[in-house]
Amino acid sequence: MLPIKNSSLLSDLGNADLSGQLVMQLGQLPNLQYLELYSNNITGTIPEQLGNLTELVSLDLYLNNLSGPIPKSLGRLQKLRFLRLNNNSLSGEIPRSLTAVLSLQVLDLSNNPLTGDIPVNGSFSLFTPISFANTNLTPLPASPPPPISPTPPSPAGSNRITGAIAGGVAAGAALLFAVPAIALALWRRKKPQDHFFDVPAEEDPEVHLGQLKRFSLRELQVASDNFSNRNILGRGGFGKVYKGRLADSTLVAIKRLKEERTQGGELQFQTEVEMISMAVHRNLLRLRGFCMTPTERLLVYPYMANGSVASCLRDRPESQPALDWPKRQGIALGSARGLAYLHDHCDPKIIHRDVKAANILLDEDFEAVVGDFGLAKLMDYKDTHVTTAVRGTIGHIAPEYLSTGKSSEKTDVFGYGVMLLELITGQRAFDLARLANDDDVMLLDWVKGLLKEKKLEALVDVDLQGNYIDEEVEKLIQVALLCTQSSPMERPKMSEVVRMLEGDGLAERWEEWQKEEMFRQDFNYQNYNQPNTAWLIGDSTSHIENDYPSGPR
Repeated sequence: MLPIKNSSLLSDLGNADLSGQLVMQLGQLPNLQYLELYSNNITGTIPEQLGNLTELVSLDLYLNNLSGPIPKSLGRLQKLRFLRLNNNSLSGEIPRSLTAVLSLQVLDLSNNPLTGDIPVNGSFSLFTPISFANTNLTPLPASPPPPISPTPPSPAGSNRITGAIAGGVAAGAALLFAVPAIALALWRRKKPQDHFFDVPAEEDPEVHLGQLKRFSLRELQVASDNFSNRNILGRGGFGKVYKGRLADSTLVAIKRLKEERTQGGELQFQTEVEMISMAVHRNLLRLRGFCMTPTERLLVYPYMANGSVASCLRDRPESQPALDWPKRQGIALGSARGLAYLHDHCDPKIIHRDVKAANILLDEDFEAVVGDFGLAKLMDYKDTHVTTAVRGTIGHIAPEYLSTGKSSEKTDVFGYGVMLLELITGQRAFDLARLANDDDVMLLDWVKGLLKEKKLEALVDVDLQGNYIDEEVEKLIQVALLCTQSSPMERPKMSEVVRMLEGDGLAERWEEWQKEEMFRQDFNYQNYNQPNTAWLIGDSTSHIENDYPSGPR
């Protein structure tokens, strides 16, 4: 079950690549204050049981694919201040019970096919039509003008006075509307506009930084059809990625960095770009160019036709075959080599800090290419780096990084280990849907639970249809468990991981880990001596082949 005693674990799951349905067990988290699952691919209905979360302050489910009615039970959330359900497919009427949530300050139900009347009493008296835009709700009636009382005829001598008063009122009214209009015009002149145009910083777009081309903003506008939503390849913590076609017909991926990620001035950005460009390896995504203006920071990469490992595992079209076992083995080794290069051969070393299946791309030959490296702060010559905010994706974040903000090479090793489990199982590192079966939402915990129950075959991706060799699966699981040990000191380096995957040193490392586990586990290892699972707790690593295996059975 999900081990939540406060709001921290579920406070930031937006853009987390989550899918599936919300389960009723979410209502069993009475101390939860923030449920932020926006910008995912969550389907199904909103469970009535969310009305049991009486401590909830913020419920953000916008930009998903939710359907069905808004639960009446949400009216019991008397501490709710933020309710954002916009951009879904919610239908039916707005529950009148929501008007009793007097703490509600922000409401957004727009872009849903809701029907019926908009409540005007209680907390809803505060909200404007923008909260209900692009729905099928009955518009709020316009306030009727005040009745005009008949006026008795005035003496002729008073006409001049009446005319003066009327003229003064008209002038005052004109001034009342003119002042905001003038202020708005001045504000618009001062406010940076989100228009696309070349700026002085791009006077010479053909300037190159080493082997990198500096693109003009206009060039990337044209390539991406003005950053059209139709060309979005993906989105993540650093910004959106667009597919583009350059003037020479070359396909590229354009990463448009979020504004908050680009602070620090042009010199700092140029320095970081230069560092990224120096990391050249067959298993690293090569930076092709960049664009820099006072308001925009963009990076240009080669286009990867086969997408990411995550998309191939979970979002592939039916016409595309699943990743077979040899390809998954190659991805494991290639991505390990790329990370080892970042850690051991870059000066200063580069810590990725968000290793996951979505950041491992696949070229036309399904060769693994590590992407998104260098976008976090680069490591200096010290062994560790302390940041003010943890960057990463839940389920992949190492425990020491989550608790202290301190990252190191071993942070990446942990994320890599979880990525291996994604390769083996085909499942997400964090999946609320597993709550429905009383399973762990964290993939690592779920895998460990199945192994303790001697269910090795239950964790292998069903898309493989049994076309794998048990010993090879065991080998990858062993590497994954070594990489995801709770203590960073006990995890191997990525260079050691490469050697283990190549058949050098895994048996010895696994045997050492098992001896240590015997002192940490409170059960009898001798009970686990059956085929396919004895390797987990017994000394059975002698059957692991020395050569890197290839080919399905």
